[in-house]
Amino acid sequence: MERLSIQDASFIYLENEYNHMSIAALAIFEGPAPAEGELEQMISSRLDLVPRFRQRLRFVPLDLGRPVWCDDPHFTLRYHIRHTALPTPGADEQLQLMVGRLMSQQLDRTRPLWEIWVVEGLSAENWGMLLKLHHCVADGVAATDLLGILLDKKRKPPKRKPRPWIPEPQPSLYQLSASAMTEHLTSPRKAFHAARSAMEAPREAARKLRDFLDGLNSFRDSTKHDAESSLNGPVGPHRNWRWHSASLPEIKRIRSTHGGTINDVVLAVITRGFRALLQSRGEPVDNYVVRSLVPVSVRREDEHSQVNNRVSAMLAELPVGIEDPLQNLAAISAQMSEHKEHHQAVAGEILSSLSGLAPPALVAMGSHLFAGMEQHAVQTVTTNVPGPKQALYAVGRKMLTAFLYVPIAGSVRIGVAMFSYEDTLTFAVTGDYDHAPDTDVLCKGIEAGIAELSKEREKQAGDRACV
Repeated sequence: MERLSIQDASFIYLENEYNHMSIAALAIFEGPAPAEGELEQMISSRLDLVPRFRQRLRFVPLDLGRPVWCDDPHFTLRYHIRHTALPTPGADEQLQLMVGRLMSQQLDRTRPLWEIWVVEGLSAENWGMLLKLHHCVADGVAATDLLGILLDKKRKPPKRKPRPWIPEPQPSLYQLSASAMTEHLTSPRKAFHAARSAMEAPREAARKLRDFLDGLNSFRDSTKHDAESSLNGPVGPHRNWRWHSASLPEIKRIRSTHGGTINDVVLAVITRGFRALLQSRGEPVDNYVVRSLVPVSVRREDEHSQVNNRVSAMLAELPVGIEDPLQNLAAISAQMSEHKEHHQAVAGEILSSLSGLAPPALVAMGSHLFAGMEQHAVQTVTTNVPGPKQALYAVGRKMLTAFLYVPIAGSVRIGVAMFSYEDTLTFAVTGDYDHAPDTDVLCKGIEAGIAELSKEREKQAGDRACV
């Protein structure tokens, strides 16, 4: 029995009939699709490496404590691995529509919170694998690590045999309640030890306090005014999903020429996409910014084997009112450098850890209040997850490309997830089906933004060649 962290539990408390807090990775593989049972055998041999795949949630009576992970005595692999197929011709649009439908369905909380969908019938005789799991299980980085665990790094790796597994006994309601009460009694002690450690290292404690207050002020400055547009408002239970694929080497060349970071370039082209989207809706963009939550991984190198959530966030104001692509990129680079200097991500991480001392009922209430607050603070979420640099394989078939699915919640109607694999960077856009059916405009705007920055890069290269 293992209790969810406060951050993991927050994604459970946020979920309702409209907020589906599941993330996903869609991998496209070369054909032919695996035969019946092949993929099941591969996943079965790795279940011992991912304990969460055979565990389910148990909730503490009266919300006396956060939920806990317990072994599922009725675990059945075939329930979690499912097969489907696209109708002819198996175009990208059909696959995107299918993923949108699958992600509109909540996972069954009485079972382990994951599914794998094998999708056949893709064009060019390829096939897809959709790994869907609840956000309380993992964040984007951990989900990427999961791909590296479930898939092979060689086309013909040594065979791995499944290991025997005996589920641990289920805790009783009394045991669930007693363990939660025990944790409450030990929380003050943990706080005392943390305070004592801080006193033993006063300079380090003072530095962390300065960073925390600096980051908190930066958050406050970023949310001191409302940013109203059609990007915010009520959301329905259904999702649409679209994507755009780009050349990662070209993104790197743009960064080398124009400065900033790869993430700055990514945010700049997304800004171009939102500019196109708002203009297509007839909304003014002059002197306007789109406020985005930008998740930041705080996972240490030695934590990459852990399947959980280890993420903080910064708030970025995407300057959609700037038409010039280079000025747009420069503005974003300066802004993100300032956020890092003022430790926004540090403040977010500390706030998350402090909330672990609050009673679960208050944490649940706070999660719902935060979802409602997003209407005034956040208009979109843009997450950039670095993927594996080496090729991955499933039952001897190479993974050609992959896309991430980011959930939307509260009043946020659109989210964007980036993922890199080998020489490709993918942009996947989640939209509310009823209020954001036009996310293809955003994808085309992203494509145009990359083309504009590439054109400026080539122009500068030509100018240098003339000199």
